[in-house]
Amino acid sequence: MRIHYIQHVPFEGLGYIEQWLTEHKHTVTGTRMWMQEKLPELDAFDVLIVLGGPMGVYDDHLLPWLSDEKNFIYAAIREDKKVIGICLGAQLMACVLGATVFTNKYKEIGWYPVKIDCSLGDWLGRQVPEELKVFHWHGDKFDIPYGGVIHAGSAACNHQVFTYGNSIIGLQFHLEATPQTIQAMLEHGAQEITEAPYIQTAKEMVAQQAFDEPNRLMGWILEKMCNQ
Repeated sequence: MRIHYIQHVPFEGLGYIEQWLTEHKHTVTGTRMWMQEKLPELDAFDVLIVLGGPMGVYDDHLLPWLSDEKNFIYAAIREDKKVIGICLGAQLMACVLGATVFTNKYKEIGWYPVKIDCSLGDWLGRQVPEELKVFHWHGDKFDIPYGGVIHAGSAACNHQVFTYGNSIIGLQFHLEATPQTIQAMLEHGAQEITEAPYIQTAKEMVAQQAFDEPNRLMGWILEKMCNQ
């Protein structure tokens, strides 16, 4: 399949997703928004992956390309493209589907567990764990779009995963995380590592790294989205 990804900053890339797509011999193209690269025509791809970034959904006044990106995501959804959103990407998807994105009570940065409803397993067509420790780096939260389904939550943020129909999924956390992506985020986001209830220290984030199960779930999502 033809996979296109949107990347917002150089330090938040595909991570494990790149490995999976390469192993499964999919065609991969990307748009680097911070370099003002042109978004593709809708008929140029089958699956769209919208990655994370430190900016906010409503930062159009700071980032002139953000409005164009939101219009593009909405158009992709209207054309029945399969869409995966991660962190900011999920928030952008929720926004274009009519939901509100707002500042969460807590920032959530580090390795924290999420409770996963069995409905996510129904959507994927396979059994998923009831709880999974995953890597988070977010301060905002999406509401669930009308017609969407919530599948997971954590102590800090009760909206962590939503689906919309059979071909759209938004993930607040980073199943694609690898040691390299976390190191890059730590280097570029060091100012956000403050003392707070749901923010780990950099040392804790490195010590608690556990990628196998999150990457496996990411692979299951990609399998559903890219192989149908």
